[in-house]
Amino acid sequence: MPQLLRTQWIPVGLIVLAVVADLVTPHDVTSAPLLVAAPVAAAPLSGVRGIIGVGLTAMVVHAFLARLDGTFGWRAGVANQVTLAAVTALAVLIHRTLRRQDARARRAQHVAAVAQRAVLPRPPSRLGNLHIDARYVPAESEALIGGDLYVVQSTPYGIRVMVGDVRGKGLGAVSAVSADLGAFRYAADEAEDLPQLVAQLERALLREGGRRGGQQQEEGFTTALIAEFSPDLETVRLVNRGHPPPVLLDAQGRARLLEASEESPPLGISDLGVWTSPVDSFPFPAGSTLLCYTDGVTESRDATGGFYDPVSRLPLVLGRRERTGGRLAPGQILDVLIQDVRRHGGGRPQDDQAMLALHRPRAGPEPVPPGRAAPAAAPG
Repeated sequence: MPQLLRTQWIPVGLIVLAVVADLVTPHDVTSAPLLVAAPVAAAPLSGVRGIIGVGLTAMVVHAFLARLDGTFGWRAGVANQVTLAAVTALAVLIHRTLRRQDARARRAQHVAAVAQRAVLPRPPSRLGNLHIDARYVPAESEALIGGDLYVVQSTPYGIRVMVGDVRGKGLGAVSAVSADLGAFRYAADEAEDLPQLVAQLERALLREGGRRGGQQQEEGFTTALIAEFSPDLETVRLVNRGHPPPVLLDAQGRARLLEASEESPPLGISDLGVWTSPVDSFPFPAGSTLLCYTDGVTESRDATGGFYDPVSRLPLVLGRRERTGGRLAPGQILDVLIQDVRRHGGGRPQDDQAMLALHRPRAGPEPVPPGRAAPAAAPG
């Protein structure tokens, strides 16, 4: 809002500049072009009344300066007045056109937001004793949907999670995300273990690629991290298919990268060969938070080309926040991560970023995110 208020003074500044330029230059030098620019500058910044007000002010100022210089006449003065009136009318038309385009863009953004919530719904804030939060940060603020995904599901075999990134952009990527999520939701309930789940995902993605044909069939794939928590939450089992490894934050704020014991390619390319899906098990003690994310986080580059390193940076930035505000809830941890990645990359996100924070609380009260009521006790 303060920035908007400052920009609304630009037309006034142009009029003031025109007055100064006219007073310090010879009489035969006119500042009319600066006055003409004032209503045009007001078109995207003010309403219709504001634009007309700027135009009338510019006409009055021009008439005064021309009289002062003794140059007001049919050839210059009246012609400039007609020009200012015409430009003011044109600025009103530009303003109305911009308003219509802005309304269309807002409607498109609303539709995109609804589509994102339908395709990629927010996970539950709590499953048993596991606290969950998620964030999706698009690289372009206008494009609310992309090819990154996350899903958390309670199954007969424990809580299962997938974070992934499909190849491609646009509507094709959104369609692939929808297919991936549908396949996971079905397989997560049916597969008895993670290798079976991955095998079912592979078959589903190959069938989907076959239906689409073309480049999607030949080059379509999804990097994925699949996690499964034991019923007591003491252990998390991971299968990593070409995805950035997650970070485990322990109760003391230390960060550890949970790397796969064996590299595996992304999902959806098993027609090129056969690969195993090794399952790696890691302790998940009380007070720990598992951070899962897509490569928009780890491939963010600073001015020197260096990649973002969550293991080295997160303990520092989270430690500073916790020293001033106490223990952070999962969503607050993700907000800190988003801000730190943005600082590292110099501002705007360089790629879409999907993030999940999965927290196993310690005994005692847990922090409650701002604006969210404390959840009722759940079994588990």
